[in-house]
Amino acid sequence: MKKTLRVASSDIHGKGLFSTVKIEEGTVIGVCETTPSQGRTNYTLHIDDEAVEILCCLKYINHNSDPNVAYYDDLSVVALRDIEPGEELTHDYGDDWA
Repeated sequence: MKKTLRVASSDIHGKGLFSTVKIEEGTVIGVCETTPSQGRTNYTLHIDDEAVEILCCLKYINHNSDPNVAYYDDLSVVALRDIEPGEELTHDYGDDWA
């Protein structure tokens, strides 16, 4: 994963996660490393009634209502379409995201 992704300044919000190579639609980009969340942080996902804090670089995936990746129930992150080198990875966090 480290050779295909880099963390850099984002025009969306703070830091973002960017592809360094072309990633094809359907590719599993990685699986989130997590720990139970002790409170709301910038890197918390809410899955059903459980909150988990993301510990790996996938925590830098920013919100976009037209995303190019999705989190699945097993916390894998999968490309929804082809992603070009230099493109920021984004996920739709929903209408309540602030």
